Amino acid sequence: MRRLLVSTGAILFALFAFQPWTEAQNLKKVGDVEGISEYRLDNGIPVLLFPDQSKPQFTVNMTVLVGSRHEGYGETGMAHLLEHMLFKGTPDHQDIPKLLKDRGVLNMNGTTSLDRTNYYETLPASDDNLEFAIRMEADRLLNSNFNSEQLASEMTVVRNEFEIGENNPMAILMQRVVAAAYEWHNYGKSTIGNRTDIERVPIQNLRAFYAKFYQPDNISIIVAGQFEEAKALEYLQKYFGKLQLPERQLPKTWTEEPVQDGERFVTLRRVGEVPLVGAAWHITNAAHEDYAALEVLSEILGTEPAGRLYQELVKPGMASSVLSMCLAGHDPGLILCLAQLNADQDIGQVQSVLTENVQGIGESGVTEEEVKRAVQSLVKQREMEFANTEDVAIGLTEWQASGDWRLYFLHRDRVEKVTAADVQRVAKAYLVTANRTVGQFLPTAEPVRARIPQGPNLNELLADYKGRAKISEGENFEPTPANIDARTTTGELESGVKFALLPKKTRGSLVYISGELQYGNLQSLMGQRLVSTVMPDLMSRGTKSMNYQQLTDRIDELGANISFGGSPGGLTFTVRTKRKNLAETILLLREMFREPAFSSEELEVIRNEEITTLESSKSEPQFLAMMAMSEMTNVYSKDDPRYSPNIDQSIAEYRAITAEQVSDHYNKFANGQHGQVAVVGDFDGATIADDLNALFDGWVTKQPFERIPEPHPDIAGGQRKTINTPDKANAIYIATSLMPMRDDAEDYEAMLIGNYILGGGPLSSRLADRVRKADGLSYAVGSMLQADSEDERAGLIMFAMSAPDKSTQVVSTIAEEVTRLVESGVEAVELENAKNSFLETRKGDRSDDSGLAGRLRANLKLDRTMSFSANSDAKISRLTVDQVNEALRKRVDPKKINVVTAGDFGKESEKGTETGGK
Repeated sequence: MRRLLVSTGAILFALFAFQPWTEAQNLKKVGDVEGISEYRLDNGIPVLLFPDQSKPQFTVNMTVLVGSRHEGYGETGMAHLLEHMLFKGTPDHQDIPKLLKDRGVLNMNGTTSLDRTNYYETLPASDDNLEFAIRMEADRLLNSNFNSEQLASEMTVVRNEFEIGENNPMAILMQRVVAAAYEWHNYGKSTIGNRTDIERVPIQNLRAFYAKFYQPDNISIIVAGQFEEAKALEYLQKYFGKLQLPERQLPKTWTEEPVQDGERFVTLRRVGEVPLVGAAWHITNAAHEDYAALEVLSEILGTEPAGRLYQELVKPGMASSVLSMCLAGHDPGLILCLAQLNADQDIGQVQSVLTENVQGIGESGVTEEEVKRAVQSLVKQREMEFANTEDVAIGLTEWQASGDWRLYFLHRDRVEKVTAADVQRVAKAYLVTANRTVGQFLPTAEPVRARIPQGPNLNELLADYKGRAKISEGENFEPTPANIDARTTTGELESGVKFALLPKKTRGSLVYISGELQYGNLQSLMGQRLVSTVMPDLMSRGTKSMNYQQLTDRIDELGANISFGGSPGGLTFTVRTKRKNLAETILLLREMFREPAFSSEELEVIRNEEITTLESSKSEPQFLAMMAMSEMTNVYSKDDPRYSPNIDQSIAEYRAITAEQVSDHYNKFANGQHGQVAVVGDFDGATIADDLNALFDGWVTKQPFERIPEPHPDIAGGQRKTINTPDKANAIYIATSLMPMRDDAEDYEAMLIGNYILGGGPLSSRLADRVRKADGLSYAVGSMLQADSEDERAGLIMFAMSAPDKSTQVVSTIAEEVTRLVESGVEAVELENAKNSFLETRKGDRSDDSGLAGRLRANLKLDRTMSFSANSDAKISRLTVDQVNEALRKRVDPKKINVVTAGDFGKESEKGTETGGK
């Protein structure tokens, strides 16, 4: 039909002039589950459409069915390396990160796993952006033109990413356990690959791998968000539907892991502070019906605080933290349990308790209460994910790679039906000693073996599957500052707390609350820094009528999330729940506020967790670099609530703190008189004020409140510090340029865009273009501008990660780029692109209801409205090259930038080098 249109266009126009028609309308719809429709393009490519009008944005996600499972000898890491190379561009799309940035991309990435690689971008909703994203993905699928020079540059970036993982003892232990568990199957190989394969891969081999797997018969496309279905189908057929299918038949992977016939053990010996122990058992693939019960079992084992391992290891103080997870996909996977210890804890005892508790479930079983709690938690997570179309677009990738996207829904149905008998059955079948990989080998005369069943026939399994009714959709609300202000009601509650209310229909009928309560002053909070920080954490771990577990269960019953945070003089809280449960959630929040238990037992858990984290950080480059930078700017005494303690001081403070001190602090300071609360989402505006009044009414203190100022620190610039961290394969660079400035300064927007050009843009900025793309020095490099809204305190912060032997080059290269920016300034085209991209990103940020609630709450505190944001946007749109250059020269002196580097720099380190941290 397309050739006919070209040759006889005039005739066809006459015949169909009054009959709206596109080729896309003839596409075959092959499935429809809960608002997601599946079509087949003319060449057979499956596409999923998931329209959602509640946010002015959409996500395009292209999944290529190639991951580390498909790699051959010498090809480890090739799928992941290729993912990086596809951002190098095509003849028609030469700089993909920049092209996306210029269109105001809200999120973009590529990810590689065992079974697939995916590429996605979330852009502001428009037909032009939609067509661009689809055209660009179809183009780079076949036409990416990476060369030897680009491979050499990107190889070092990927190697740096490899080195980042090598710095994480838990990640390395997990990889070693998984590798020992698999003798033959590629699931035992890390997706990032073998270091020498990464370094030595020939360009012709990588291009052959690309040509083999990156074909239209090996992909699927998902479009989710705000778009017209007809337009999406038209663009998909136009750009993907025309792609020619390859003549080759893509081979299937056929390696099956044999049944394990004895316990296996692996030991990892590296520099670190905190012992770890783990164990893994082979299980089914993700499509098998047993996988739902196995996932529930994993939740019962590892969740906090009800989990079996938490109760048996963390509560008694044998371990500081535990986790449990299921790792499964297209082929049979693993259930993996890990425990983190303090240096003085008995690793052998912890290993015994861990394995005995896990395998004991096969004999003793679990309770229906445990199953109900685990299912409730998993279902809540799933519901929250499904309320966000971007998360759904990305989440469907995994199930598509496991065999069929409809498993996303079937697995949810299966989880909801899991019983205690199901959990005991799968535990008895799979969690046996001969099927286990742990820290030592134990021979047995009569091994008990677990045979892993084959996955089901998915065509038969899903042939009649229809799913459920679609969840409620949100309204099409344009999040401009003017619209937000017009919809928002502000006022003051009877207690004195200010409020802002923005009712709007949301996907899943969700509602978000963001609040902050202020208390005390500089004099009254002297010596109260840690108590102020611990108080909100302890408040979230039980009330006078409910312990931590009961409180967690109640929050899950309501399908809610409630989190507390705080610092000296401030208690912050966020809530996410559904409209139907809003009143009950606020009542629960009131109990958490007004009747906290301040349990000594829970404080012990917090103490143990924090001390373990601090101890483990003594050899971590990133933590030590950030700590050193804080020490450079620390101008306060130890009792001052603004003081930043070092690691040993923090450990000593956590050892000394008591529940009585926290309770006394609460009784003296906590109140509902001073603060702000904002509510955004699907709620009843007629009743919400009464609910909020009940939250704070009568909650008073006699302590006066006065905000604690944090002015610009008067310190010397140009400081340089190097920290040596032996046996750490990744180095960190952090630099700051401090300046006295607020976010309402006349040149704030000019500095904001100057930073965006320097290193604030996603993957496309001067630092990214030079340090990552051109020189291949760093996987992660960028900058940010932080400016306070109340005090004259701001900082331009730069960061990068690299191999230790490249750290000196990173320091000098970034210094060159900063100097070039300040001395030579920005260019006109560069500025216009940055302004447009930044404003589109801001627009996207305002469409996030949770973030919008936080913005409205901050506006209340600052006596602002969204007109402040609108004015800021207008100033950005009017910025000139001279304004940006003048601001950069005024605010940034390259000679006064403070720099800290940390990494394994060897025995001959630079002058002023320290080893380890305190």
